[in-house]
Amino acid sequence: MNQLQSLLNDSLIRTKHVENAAIININERKVCASTFGFYVPPENGINLIYTFYNNLLQVRREGLYFKQKHYKCVRADEHSIYLQNPDGGLIAVKTNAFILIATYRVGMYPSVCVEAVEKL
Repeated sequence: MNQLQSLLNDSLIRTKHVENAAIININERKVCASTFGFYVPPENGINLIYTFYNNLLQVRREGLYFKQKHYKCVRADEHSIYLQNPDGGLIAVKTNAFILIATYRVGMYPSVCVEAVEKL
């Protein structure tokens, strides 16, 4: 396990309100770390990068598909996107170099997930 994976596990998964997490390197356009068993298809990573830079208005209106599931938008700005569907939700936070993605499922507290991701 590399340092970024350890960071994801220690900071997010241990809250018990984050199901899975990944870090996308914006410049390299690829996932550089993810929690065990969480695969982010390359097209989903590129789509999130594009969304932050060019597509926030459309995401607010129409939501976003991630890993073949549709999520409706709860909030979207240049730093974070909050999405949810009947099974849970997806939080994406952008820094200068990375996009951090975290998912939560029904029964987990979205507010705890958001707080953990944004602090990281």
